[in-house]
Amino acid sequence: MAQVHPQNTERRINWLKRFQYDKERDSPNDVRNVLLVIATLIAAVTFQAGVNPPGGVWQDDNGIKPAAGANPPSPGGERQEYKFEEHHAAGRAIYASQKHPYYVFLMSNTLAFSASLLVIPSLTYKFPFHFEIWVATASMMVTYASAIFAVTPRESVHFRYLLITAAVPFITRFLIQKLKKSSKKSQKDEEIGGETGQSV
Repeated sequence: MAQVHPQNTERRINWLKRFQYDKERDSPNDVRNVLLVIATLIAAVTFQAGVNPPGGVWQDDNGIKPAAGANPPSPGGERQEYKFEEHHAAGRAIYASQKHPYYVFLMSNTLAFSASLLVIPSLTYKFPFHFEIWVATASMMVTYASAIFAVTPRESVHFRYLLITAAVPFITRFLIQKLKKSSKKSQKDEEIGGETGQSV
């Protein structure tokens, strides 16, 4: 078994520390720019994956018909056992035929897309054209949702769960902001109470 030299481990740790956020070295502007690039990249990748799911979409409609190798109907009209192919419609995701893996993919992709779209307007708050950024972000969310509804078979996904998943980052951020405000308020109340007690 090969032993790891302590100097190599130390070098690896130093290399990792060099790229970590450092308040003294990294300016808030640099940090915002890095986060904006990352959020934009995640939004682009997840949008593309939602609009064009893995495996592509079916190119033709497949109605109820005997599968290859099924018994042909008898001339006497006797009932024969048929093996039916699974029905699919043109423009629907091929990956959706694997219901559970597709569901996991769609939920994870939607969560990442929604979180990145929350970060973009947050990092550009009070910048010029901020309103236009919000409009573009909202339009992108609507486009993503309509594409998902278009390529996903109705029986594959419960869309209410998908909407809840898309709302999770926004709800989480709202709750975090409320908790921060309430903790600041309680700290101010304690400071005021302490000052009042000292003055008496």
